[in-house]
Amino acid sequence: MDALAGYLREYESADLLRFITCGSVDDGKSTLIGRLLYDTRLPDDQRAALEADSKRHGTQGEGIDYALLLDGLAAEREQGITIDVAYRFFGTARRRFIVADCPGHEQYTRNMATGASTAQLAVVLVDARKGLLTQTRRHSYIASLLGVRHVLLAVNKMDMVGYDRDVFRRIAGEYEALARSLGFAHVASIPISALKGDNVTVRSPAMPWHEGGSLLEYLEGVELEPPADTDAFRMPVQWVCRPDQDFRGFAGTVVAGTVRPGDEVVVLPSARRSRIARIVTAEGDLPAAPAGSAVVLTLSDEVDASRGDVIAAAANPPDVADQFAAHVLCLGDEALLPGRSYWLRIGARVVSAQVTEIKHKVDVNTQEALAARHLETNEVGYCNLYLDEAVPFERYCDNRDLGAFILMDRQTNATVAAGTLDFALRRAHNLHWQHMDVDKAARAALKQQKPRCLWFTGISGAGKSAIANLLEKRLVSMGHHTYLLDGDNIRHGLSKDLGFADEDRVENIRRVAEVAKLMVDAGLIVMVAFISPFRADRRMARELFADGEFMEIFVDTPLEVAEQRDAKGLYAKARAGELRNFTGIDSPYEAPFNAELTLSTVGATVGELVDRVLKALD
Repeated sequence: MDALAGYLREYESADLLRFITCGSVDDGKSTLIGRLLYDTRLPDDQRAALEADSKRHGTQGEGIDYALLLDGLAAEREQGITIDVAYRFFGTARRRFIVADCPGHEQYTRNMATGASTAQLAVVLVDARKGLLTQTRRHSYIASLLGVRHVLLAVNKMDMVGYDRDVFRRIAGEYEALARSLGFAHVASIPISALKGDNVTVRSPAMPWHEGGSLLEYLEGVELEPPADTDAFRMPVQWVCRPDQDFRGFAGTVVAGTVRPGDEVVVLPSARRSRIARIVTAEGDLPAAPAGSAVVLTLSDEVDASRGDVIAAAANPPDVADQFAAHVLCLGDEALLPGRSYWLRIGARVVSAQVTEIKHKVDVNTQEALAARHLETNEVGYCNLYLDEAVPFERYCDNRDLGAFILMDRQTNATVAAGTLDFALRRAHNLHWQHMDVDKAARAALKQQKPRCLWFTGISGAGKSAIANLLEKRLVSMGHHTYLLDGDNIRHGLSKDLGFADEDRVENIRRVAEVAKLMVDAGLIVMVAFISPFRADRRMARELFADGEFMEIFVDTPLEVAEQRDAKGLYAKARAGELRNFTGIDSPYEAPFNAELTLSTVGATVGELVDRVLKALD
């Protein structure tokens, strides 16, 4: 019993290593991790289950298919591939491990990025028969981007190349050159056969020329940089804990530094200062809470803090900004478009954000910077971001928790991209709102009207411009001050540099929405007659205006009716393939869900439709 107790104490005191396995499809990642699990004290019942599963689902005949320990989804077993990230825990007397087995297929790159985001080390597998592939380079680039500093190259399936030392050295040399270009701090290479167990947990006699140890020996012995004791305290607020009127605490996990009662802190972004009164846990108050501690902090003053705020050391707080340069990995099924409005989540804070510029995208094979106007799925770009409010942050290389973010679709909340903050743009510190003594209310009072933006949307030929034109004439005859922004007219000037690709359409709407906002600020009733095919972009326009200032008017005309009108001959050109990206033909139109007014043009005159708009305005 004493020996068992001693072993348990030694096991519990062993440090924890988080690592991922990545690389191209069929390089043997699942087999490698399965072999590690099998050879490091896999329980007898799981061994028996694996042997039975190998006979039913395995790919090794009468042999054990170690990959089945990882491939748990039915689709994975049917196809013999990894789809989702599989997390497994195992340990030895020297160290405990959490491994993320990441899928190799390009379409599941988003899953690999998820696994890399918490990893300290990456095991990159390469098939000895194939060498470095595009996905090998992509996964290595993403691991580097997400802060992994240690990488182990495992050249697998050495048994299939006769354990040839020259094959191993050639692949290791190529990869080490790649790793240096990506900035990995430490690189090691080991030749293995995951299926046969060569150099996996013990050194293999089949490769006596390999002077290093086994893969498990490397994982047990690799030294990682410990967190710096000098790191300043940071804790993002996850939840405001207020069970009654006598207690108010802020729950979260300390992500850097150590906090103690009496420490002076600052709450960001409000910059309010206070001192730590108590560090509360379920087991009682603590004298100190280091990084990794989940605690509830109480402050000595009535300072307001909300979910997503950051409590930090007052002497050395993180920066606060609303414009950044960032590395962005596109994860969504649709392209990431500059100018489109997304939700940005950083820690527990969610704000509205736009990619204002894509500086370049990266060729994952050469790391070359390429010009780009949008990012497709799995592409990585270097971008400028604009947020609608300032957030506390640190560079990702300094603090993963305060420097990582995701972008989400504002309608579905689906993840569109993941990114890492590089630095705050200097121009953000140089720009400030200038106070104006004459405001919108004064301009509207002078004109004796309520300024509005009337946004007409619909497919080409729906009748938007005709309705808006007659409406403006009516309003002017009634003594109102107006302006009409028409899609075709704007294309002759403000947007003459834009085409009709999705990213051009987004930028076109962003520009006209900003102009319309200025006109409403001037006290005008402004009419915007634009196809504006995407809901996300019309939502972006709406959010520029105060409540009650924006009216979305859907001019609802069936496609066949619009084609019959076709005064400009555009539909005919689109049908003939002479006009690409034409809305309704080869580019979608997303009808509004909740427009303030819907005008069905079939069977109605323009005058009748204008009367409906005027009635809605009254």
